Amino acid sequence: MRPLAVIGNVNVDLILGPTEPWPAAGTEVIVDHDELRVGGSAGNTALAWTALGVDFQIAASVGNDQFGLWLRDAFAEQAKDWPVEPASTTLSVGITHPNGERTFFTTRGHLPLLSFAQVQTMLDVERLRGGYALLCGSFLTDSLRDDYDDFFDWADAKGIHVALDTGWPLDGWTEKNRAAATRWLKRSRCSLLNEVETTAVAGCSDPIEAARRLKSLMRPDAIVVVKRGAEDVIAIDADGTLVSFKTPRVKVVDTIGAGDVFNAAFLTALCAGNALDVCLSHGARVASQAISTAPRRYGGPDTISMLEAIDERP
Repeated sequence: MRPLAVIGNVNVDLILGPTEPWPAAGTEVIVDHDELRVGGSAGNTALAWTALGVDFQIAASVGNDQFGLWLRDAFAEQAKDWPVEPASTTLSVGITHPNGERTFFTTRGHLPLLSFAQVQTMLDVERLRGGYALLCGSFLTDSLRDDYDDFFDWADAKGIHVALDTGWPLDGWTEKNRAAATRWLKRSRCSLLNEVETTAVAGCSDPIEAARRLKSLMRPDAIVVVKRGAEDVIAIDADGTLVSFKTPRVKVVDTIGAGDVFNAAFLTALCAGNALDVCLSHGARVASQAISTAPRRYGGPDTISMLEAIDERP
């Protein structure tokens, strides 16, 4: 099993809903569901790995308030070296809708202050050598993003493979943001963007063609994954082979963090040496369980071995 780490945004998620239509100003709406939980791309990935019994490292930070203390408590020993920034902890309020989609209201908070220098102090490089580091929340972690070139140089020098999930830029996929994402992908071993992100960066509407365009930009041994929500997940292997897995049909509670949970299970299977189609299967199945349960469940330490047994059946 290759080692794993996640680097990026951990914040607080307050989930409310569902609601439809969008309420008029000055009104009050009663909803059936609420949940306060660890959030952010890095936080969601780490929660899934913890539930699945995966050994991993995490580099993140918190604000200097009660939410910051709560987040550190949630990760216990793994958060002991997290910096406490001189800012309030980033809070995301997610309003869910009956179709499973959601709307976010997010504060800037502490996330822009996480730096590359801090990340270096939080990771045991020797333990991570030869493994994968998932870099996420790119457009929220401003200081770290400014040093991405140095980060990739450092990862290359230490023999660490980078998997990239940029997230959605706050100002949309401008030419500047597309150019930045393209530059980062050229140095990554794995792209884990969703369909809209992939097509936006590639500049074409067809997800398969977009995946092939991203693949052509990346290292020869890179993998491109396109997460397509309720449809399927597709990927292009290092040798250019296209594979896919149909997303299981489930009754959705909320889709917040679905892509992050997919990333966690996918990378776990990849680092265990599984074929790409098996990795897609693991990611989609664990993510489907997470979005269809409340309180959210990801499976347990035996989930990955059970899925491997299923995928090995003739």
